[in-house]
Amino acid sequence: MNEPIVARHWLAIAAPKAAPAIATTTVLALARIWNANGAEHSVGNAVLMGALSLGAAAAGVAAGNSTGDSLLVGTAFAASGALAFAGVAGYADGLSLPLLLWSLATAGAYGLAARYWRHDRRETVAYERQTSERREEYAHVERVETLRATTQIEVARTGAAFAEQLAQALVIRSTLPGFDPMALETAGLPELPSVDSPTQH
Repeated sequence: MNEPIVARHWLAIAAPKAAPAIATTTVLALARIWNANGAEHSVGNAVLMGALSLGAAAAGVAAGNSTGDSLLVGTAFAASGALAFAGVAGYADGLSLPLLLWSLATAGAYGLAARYWRHDRRETVAYERQTSERREEYAHVERVETLRATTQIEVARTGAAFAEQLAQALVIRSTLPGFDPMALETAGLPELPSVDSPTQH
């Protein structure tokens, strides 16, 4: 019934919180590498990234209209934003605009992630509450069954002790002078085995 408490490592707790910043920083770094390798002022590369960004945004709109799955829509729009950000960061010749876009993209990513984190937290709290309620219910049933079994054992033990004492009393009574088994049967007691008493000798 008692489950072991497992403490999560601090990296396992911090990793999801750092994921949006890591993602946007990775996109920025790759875009600047792409910039250094010929994407700066390349109209063809900018058009390609713009088309990919618009395609991802259109996929997000289509997914929202057809399925209504918020996770799929959010992923499509996040991909669209990442592609647009990568295109601008790869096309621009300085770092000021890419860094500005990086800060905006990071803030937006944390805004989207916070929504999902709240949803997951609510589901986790609800699950823990239901689990706790079930555990308490089962613990109550277990306590009641334990009390019932203990009571039955005590009743059986008391009955056995009473039967033993009654048997001893009957055996002792049968050895006394004037004992009449027929009188006991007439009184409604069960038939007793015949015991030779001293009066019968």
